[in-house]
Amino acid sequence: MNFITSLPWWVYLVLIIVTIILRDIFQKRHTIVHNFPLIGHIRYLLESIGPELRQYIVANNREELPFNRRQRSWVYASSKKENHYQGFGTDQDIHEAGYIFIKPALMPLKTDPNESFDKPCASAKIMGAHRDKPYRPKSIINISAMSYGSLSAAAVSALNQGAHQFGCYHNTGEGGLSPYHKFGSDVCFHFGTGYFGVRDHDGNFDLDKMVALVQANPNIKMIEVKLSQGAKPGKGGVLPGSKITKELAEIRHVKVGEAVLSPASHSAFSNIPEMVDFIETIAKHTGLPVGIKAAVGKLEMWEELAILMKDTGYGPDFITIDGGEGGTGAAPPSFADHVALPWVYAFSSVYKVFQRYGLTQRITFIGSGKLGMPDSAIMALAMGVDIINVAREALMSIGCIQAQVCHTNRCPTGIATNNKWLEAGLDPALKSVRFANYMKTLTKEIIEITHACGYEHPSQFNMDDIDVSMGDNAHTAPLRLAYGYQKDEVVMAKD
Repeated sequence: MNFITSLPWWVYLVLIIVTIILRDIFQKRHTIVHNFPLIGHIRYLLESIGPELRQYIVANNREELPFNRRQRSWVYASSKKENHYQGFGTDQDIHEAGYIFIKPALMPLKTDPNESFDKPCASAKIMGAHRDKPYRPKSIINISAMSYGSLSAAAVSALNQGAHQFGCYHNTGEGGLSPYHKFGSDVCFHFGTGYFGVRDHDGNFDLDKMVALVQANPNIKMIEVKLSQGAKPGKGGVLPGSKITKELAEIRHVKVGEAVLSPASHSAFSNIPEMVDFIETIAKHTGLPVGIKAAVGKLEMWEELAILMKDTGYGPDFITIDGGEGGTGAAPPSFADHVALPWVYAFSSVYKVFQRYGLTQRITFIGSGKLGMPDSAIMALAMGVDIINVAREALMSIGCIQAQVCHTNRCPTGIATNNKWLEAGLDPALKSVRFANYMKTLTKEIIEITHACGYEHPSQFNMDDIDVSMGDNAHTAPLRLAYGYQKDEVVMAKD
């Protein structure tokens, strides 16, 4: 024993290296490591940190997806109230296909030079004007559906507190209404095929639980039925039993430690007439506006829904169109990359269907899918959107670094994880202020551009106010020509 402890340090190092080399040679799982002992591990190390190297060192300001460095920097600076301006002109390729050009007026709208922009801009429309409890969102920018369980308690708390500070609503996501959604903001209660929070013992929708939930939580102002989402349209999911804690079980009305299936389709309805009956039943018993959320592909059922709404006067009070670009939800690459239309094509296709039947004033249109930047938000508003929901941009404002490991429970910023050590690094009190700052800056720039274009409210934008680059055709075209319709004029709601 004395002999071993008296050996110099380098002998231990050599023994460790030899041990690793022998282990590498005799293992058969990794060819590179077997053929190149010790050195082969460098390859796996570089592969594991490749995204970070590209994100911070290799890629330029405009290369990355889903959000490039310039976009992330703007969100970070806005949330911290730092200088988010840029100098020396644009560094974007303004001739690339799809580039957005917003047309300013020769004479901008005259405004009060002392006007404060540190407040939300109210929605132009009232949701469910004929319901017992109609709702006019205080902000045209709001938080999209992200569940507690997918996000940490600290992250949900930060978003809800920030939403209360700013004045927007907070969509619960399909994970149910948690204690972390109850810091004062308005809430959109969202549920999908798992009916979490409003399900019976067999996993079916329970109307009595829905009514009781709404009565016990007056902050719930609207109800959203998820048909599909941009991240994985038409696909269900499984929540592993290992993630079902006692708290999650109580919130979602499931059993502790038991895996829960979210089917691809609803059990409460199976066709358009049944879905409309389902919506009307919920609206009748809760008094709240009820809407649907979906990604878009085939249009036949959208046409059927529009015809039924026109003929009967029944149907959803709002429709949320989710872009096929995906979102915070984890999904197989085949779904995230190829299933469902990108937002611009999805929304324009659906809007035209309801426009043909004269329903655009009756429905509040909500857009979600990378619309949390001023230019993309204004484009969406010009196309017919009334409200914009933000998800990933909201997460960046509270610290997300786009590590893209949301599905691993190893989110380094404590946002998309239930790892208590990682979550402890996220301070809801600080991050709520940062989210509110981001929302103020986004709203401020939208309003300032609105005034530069001669308008008072963003809902006044139309499709001739925005040109889009046609790429190889070497010219631009208004959105009206690019997508084949003109948005209907929005009638402003009266308070």
